[in-house]
Amino acid sequence: MFTSVLMIEKALTSADVEFVTTLHGEEPVAFHLLLQPRGEQADRLLRAIDDIALGEIDEAAREGETPEGEAAKSEGEQALDVSLRALRAAGSQAEGRLVEDHPLDALKALVAEVGADEVIVLTDPHYVEEFFHRDWASRARHKVGVPVLKLFSHSKA
Repeated sequence: MFTSVLMIEKALTSADVEFVTTLHGEEPVAFHLLLQPRGEQADRLLRAIDDIALGEIDEAAREGETPEGEAAKSEGEQALDVSLRALRAAGSQAEGRLVEDHPLDALKALVAEVGADEVIVLTDPHYVEEFFHRDWASRARHKVGVPVLKLFSHSKA
């Protein structure tokens, strides 16, 4: 069985589930999810710049409404639950946990713990971080010791 650590920031959509569960053809995959709610990942200005770069001006104006702290944790738990159920319904093994601090340290520890074959980082585009190679995938490539695949979410969750 192929073991994949899947790092996400929001609930997987049905298109995301189909995409990650078919990456390895017929080979069964066990997914280990790490979810850090979007409100904890970057400051509002960077998120607003990403929204503007994507042409989502209304989203940029609402960045101040993005939950943080305990509110983000509650939404994160729901998103993790939805994602795990969707992966299991698609026939994959799946377990997961929320990450509250230091997501790359948690990622490295989980890769070692489960003997992962790969890491998949599945997020919305984060242009500022990507430009400076400070996004999760770019930083993880130097930290985890397994291949890191960077994918963009297919649609809004």
